[in-house]
Amino acid sequence: MIAVDRGRYTCVVGDDPTAGRGDRAGGGTVTAMRARELGRKSVVVGDRVALVGDTSGAAGALARIVRIAERSSVLRRTADDDETTAEGRLERVVVANADQLVIVSSLADPPPRTGFIDRCLVAAYDAGIEPLLCLTKADLASPDGVLGYYAELDLPHVLVEPGSDLDELRGLLAERVSVLVGHSGVGKSTLVNRLVPEADRAVGTVSAIGRGRHTSTSAVALRLPSLPGNRRRHPGWIVDTPGVRSFGLAHVSAESLLHGFPDLVEGTVECPPNCEHTPDEADCALDAWVAAGNADPRRLASYRRLLASRAGEIE
Repeated sequence: MIAVDRGRYTCVVGDDPTAGRGDRAGGGTVTAMRARELGRKSVVVGDRVALVGDTSGAAGALARIVRIAERSSVLRRTADDDETTAEGRLERVVVANADQLVIVSSLADPPPRTGFIDRCLVAAYDAGIEPLLCLTKADLASPDGVLGYYAELDLPHVLVEPGSDLDELRGLLAERVSVLVGHSGVGKSTLVNRLVPEADRAVGTVSAIGRGRHTSTSAVALRLPSLPGNRRRHPGWIVDTPGVRSFGLAHVSAESLLHGFPDLVEGTVECPPNCEHTPDEADCALDAWVAAGNADPRRLASYRRLLASRAGEIE
């Protein structure tokens, strides 16, 4: 399923992003509605579904989604405060069956926000999705500061400038379903339009206070064009998502939260049982681990901010 609009779902028939071009068939689109027998089950972009009814794809034709296949991965985020209900903060499924989370961050205008990147990394590791850091506007600032911050993680990354060659990025996207996330204004929609020219995603500007205006309003999966010189290799899919202000992690357990900071994990070995790793824990070994130069102190500060945020102590 590649898009949803007012209760109508756009599905692609017979396209497997993991298969060679000669091994797949179809690729036409079908409009469908969710069958009543699915009950309260949600259908999201990336879901693989079973269709019945009119699957011709002709104008006015409408099929029904009767089954949702088991998901190989689910990327979630906890919704913003303005999406909170009486039952608490909503948990939203961003995309299903993604293989890779592409975290798009600009190096300037607006400046990179490592706290947001940290949140995305936690969400990716929690979902079992491989992360890729895509740093845009590399012509305006050096990436050394951001890359130095993540030096201990061996985090794969790619640099993008206006008009630069995107072959490296296309190679990293090939044969995968990749979901792109990022703050508004970081150049995500511009990047999508360069990767898929016919996508025509709306492009916004950065406000005077350095915040991007939200442009994309709904998630949509886009098939990438064929790779030059290698037509048998499936070019993959990208899922463009709306620009987000935050990536809430209330749905992630405290233990899983630590997995987003692999540079700190070994430092917890000497912690006492049930250590919460907060600054108030007198015997928490993480402070000594960082003081010994085994990890960047900014990483520990970020981890503890996320712990406090998850507990509702700070935003």
